[in-house]
Amino acid sequence: MMARLLKNREILLVVAIAVLLALIALRFPAFVAPSNLARVYSDTSILVILALGQMAVILTRCIDLSMAANLALSGMVAAMLNNAFPGLPIPLIIVAVMALGGFLGAINGTLVWKLNIPPIVVTLGTLTIYRGLIFVLTNGKWINAHEMSDAFKALPRLDVAGMPVLSWLSLVMVALMFLVMGRTPLGRAFYAVGGNPHAAVYTGIDVGRTRFFAYCLSGALAGLSGYLWVSRYAVAYVDIAAGFELDIIAACVIGGISIAGGIGSVAGAVLGALFLGVIKNALPVINISPFAQLAISGTVIIIAVAVNARAERRKGRVILKKAEAV
Repeated sequence: MMARLLKNREILLVVAIAVLLALIALRFPAFVAPSNLARVYSDTSILVILALGQMAVILTRCIDLSMAANLALSGMVAAMLNNAFPGLPIPLIIVAVMALGGFLGAINGTLVWKLNIPPIVVTLGTLTIYRGLIFVLTNGKWINAHEMSDAFKALPRLDVAGMPVLSWLSLVMVALMFLVMGRTPLGRAFYAVGGNPHAAVYTGIDVGRTRFFAYCLSGALAGLSGYLWVSRYAVAYVDIAAGFELDIIAACVIGGISIAGGIGSVAGAVLGALFLGVIKNALPVINISPFAQLAISGTVIIIAVAVNARAERRKGRVILKKAEAV
């Protein structure tokens, strides 16, 4: 029983996070205070939302390197809408940028589906295009806090039952993704396409369309994250979240989502993001230099990839043995 539990990636991540927190608490006990842990989760909430979208794409044997650029463009559009129309209801702005993000994701999905261009090439290209569009829209100018309405900036920080709205929104997205991945045909199609695209075709699943919907989903979540990022930090500029796509992919990989597709879970994506969030919040506290922080984060990612690859090889050998026995 214990051996089986230790093979469960989610349980291992929970244990790893607990051990990490215990080690930090030895030096800085205040770090594990409930109020501070709530702040750590709030800081990680946007990464959690983005990791959920990336998970859907990776499960289908694709990847989305443009998520951070999508976030940046959607966030800039949200700030521009608020600046131009201060009385525009915030929920309407959120719906608008989620629609924009979904449209940008649909561009990725269409290029992968209809033109059969490798996902990494498509999303590297759109990453550059989306960043360039921000510069075209703004001429490189920033939108600062004094140009945003109070309501626009206040929503993510608004306290509800002891937690900010930002944290609650991420929890709602997690719950919705649990439903999508476990209770809907689309969620099952993500796994089927990633597990065996050829077999998925024979069951009536359209592989290209499924990947298209995965990109639309990741794009919509990037659009939502764009508003949350800009309103939380009260600034919008061209290089918002530059390089953040690497953190998103790292969260998924650490959470056990296989780059080869078909393997992974919502819980894994969330725990991977939380593990990364704890590390990023703890390293400055214990006076680790920014350069060392990058090295530590990179080491964690490499270890996670190696563990994933080893686990997948083991599964492959077991299947082979069964086939030989037959």
